[in-house]
Amino acid sequence: MKSLQEFDATLTREIDFVLSDLDDTLTDSGHLRGATYAALEKLKAAGKRIVIVTGRPAGWCDMIARFWPVDGVVGENGAFYFRYDHDKAVMVRHFLQSEEERARNHKALFGFFDDVRNAHPDIRLSADQAFRVSDIAIDICEDVQRLGKDEVADIVARLAALGATVKVSSIHINAWIGHFDKLTMIRSFLKTEFDVDAEAAKQRVVYVGDSPNDEPMFGYFPHSVGVANVEEFLPDMVSKPAYVARGRGGVGFVELANLLIPAGKPAISRGNNRRSSSPARR
Repeated sequence: MKSLQEFDATLTREIDFVLSDLDDTLTDSGHLRGATYAALEKLKAAGKRIVIVTGRPAGWCDMIARFWPVDGVVGENGAFYFRYDHDKAVMVRHFLQSEEERARNHKALFGFFDDVRNAHPDIRLSADQAFRVSDIAIDICEDVQRLGKDEVADIVARLAALGATVKVSSIHINAWIGHFDKLTMIRSFLKTEFDVDAEAAKQRVVYVGDSPNDEPMFGYFPHSVGVANVEEFLPDMVSKPAYVARGRGGVGFVELANLLIPAGKPAISRGNNRRSSSPARR
């Protein structure tokens, strides 16, 4: 891995898409700072396409897709993407699984949670569970006292043994049924919405994240960046970011934004800055 300061400045002209995790990548200790949000707006104004790629729930992602300066959101670790078409005032929603599959899988996942809770009676589902459509999220530190590393590992092992796909973020243990992840869905999003194929995406995308659930993205995209707090997880990660920022969370994201918008370069607005139209899908 290299320091983000070693990022090749000539690549900034090739980067069209900035893909970012949310928690502890854009946020700092649970807060989205003004400077970080401003960096998103500046990147958008400079002509970059912004996509949030997160483990957060569908309810959150609907709001982000509508109101943030972004071109789309991949949520629940790859279960779906949302993209708001401002010209048509239509939310484009693409789910990997049917509504029936999601309902059936959710029922099974709640059963898995009950089984695991027999061994770990104090664990809790995340506060945002009510807004999820495809997975369950067990809180490991957001609104509870941080779970120990061994306890997290045991919960992950038990869920996997029951048949779930399991990923750990900086705040949650996410579990779902099916073989998808952030990378699977972002490749679909880029091809469907922007006609960017998987190989071309490697040169046109920079991805920034902070934790093990970002490993598929770190492993695939050559221009991958970890904010400084990723270092806490590196000993247990196989796929690591190519670069690491000096700053943690949103501070590290702003570092990257400043590299992608060199000092003195005027921001280039895309017309009225509204997203291009695309057919509505559900």
